[in-house]
Amino acid sequence: MIELLKELFFKTFACYPDKIEKMQAHGSKRLYFRLFCKEKTCIGAYNEDRKENEAFIDYAMQMKAKGIGVPNIYAYDVNSNIYLQEDLGEVTFFDFFALHSLQESIAVYKKILSHLIEIQLMPDFDYTKSYPRKSFDKQSIMWDFNYFKYCFLKVVDIEFDEQLLENDFNALADYLLMAPKDYFLYRDFQSRNIMLHNDKIYFIDFQGGRKGALQYDVASLLFDGKVNLTWQEKTILLDYYISLLSKKIEINTEQFTNYFYAFAYARIMQAMGAYGYRGIIQNKTSFSQSISRAMNNLKALQENKVMPIELKELDKVFASIINSKKLKELSQTKKLTLTIKSFSYKKAYPMDVSGNGGGFVFDCRALPNPGRLEEFKHLNGKDKEVVDYLKDKEEVKNFMNNVTKIVAQSVDNYLQRGFGNLMVCFGCTGGQHRSVFCAEELSKVFSQNTDLKIITQHIEQNI
Repeated sequence: MIELLKELFFKTFACYPDKIEKMQAHGSKRLYFRLFCKEKTCIGAYNEDRKENEAFIDYAMQMKAKGIGVPNIYAYDVNSNIYLQEDLGEVTFFDFFALHSLQESIAVYKKILSHLIEIQLMPDFDYTKSYPRKSFDKQSIMWDFNYFKYCFLKVVDIEFDEQLLENDFNALADYLLMAPKDYFLYRDFQSRNIMLHNDKIYFIDFQGGRKGALQYDVASLLFDGKVNLTWQEKTILLDYYISLLSKKIEINTEQFTNYFYAFAYARIMQAMGAYGYRGIIQNKTSFSQSISRAMNNLKALQENKVMPIELKELDKVFASIINSKKLKELSQTKKLTLTIKSFSYKKAYPMDVSGNGGGFVFDCRALPNPGRLEEFKHLNGKDKEVVDYLKDKEEVKNFMNNVTKIVAQSVDNYLQRGFGNLMVCFGCTGGQHRSVFCAEELSKVFSQNTDLKIITQHIEQNI
């Protein structure tokens, strides 16, 4: 596989890659590699499912031609199950949300929703290569419901009446199919499939796209189990989406909203099937940890009584899920302790008492030194005067941006693997100004991540 990717790379760029890095694929069976040659990089993919590859490549080319932000397909070898695509970097919207303020994240949400409408309303889209279905029909919906039943409900021992549950499944599927469904349905429109690269928004993993209703993808985004939005925030964003959409097509807002919440239930059920299969059966920690957020989403829907049709057996099932002690224990997240320290290079390196064997040490001595200026000598990196001085320096901004990206990659990986501790240290000459400032700034960035317990310590300041 690696040799085939190398050859395809050479045929495309007239040089062999001098470095190949395997990438994390999260829940996908596909294998991804980042290939480097001089200044050129691209992503090499291998996927045994040929029909899925054909769908992705065909969709990417169609969407690119229609001005949608998707990766360029540089080359492909269908018979070898490989292709090369544009490298869009490492920053997903999931990463952005974890590292930025809510206000900044909401602004990006609105841009994403605007792009989503462009995707949904693409004219003359050819679904010939669609896989596994050309439309989100009853067969597709029932597959999702049965995934929920067999890979979640039965796995976690939620009791139900088989026939009554099937009756509710059919009733909900029939209701969903009443929604207008002649639009592009992305299928997996969630935070990890949205990339932020060079100040632009890009979309990946759209190979499951098919004809369907508008509401499904909006529900997928706003009820994403990996991102915590309040009910109020979801409502604000839904209203924003509807206001944009109504400028493009005629819609009945009340009817649209009713279908939206029904699709939100359907999407959460599908996601719970994935969390049960990937998280509990396959023992992948990141998926089992998502169960609690899916439960919170389900609880919010139930408390706000937004299901537009009566489904008594499903209501019982949902109540059992929400109140399940077993599920709460299964999905309990052991927080990653991120210890951030400042120190003086005149003394010893900080000791890692967690037993994890260290972490990152960043040298701040190449940054402008406030300690050389008389007005800052008796202050430290937490004082406003020093903070303002350092924040104004371009080299400090670049340094912190690079540090944040490096640490964020490890934080994400450690959370995926269920690790307990990560230490990050900043050193400067006296451990008073630059190192303290950098430690404080990094702490602020990661304070938005609810999966982290952050400990900040300034050794020379005894705080």
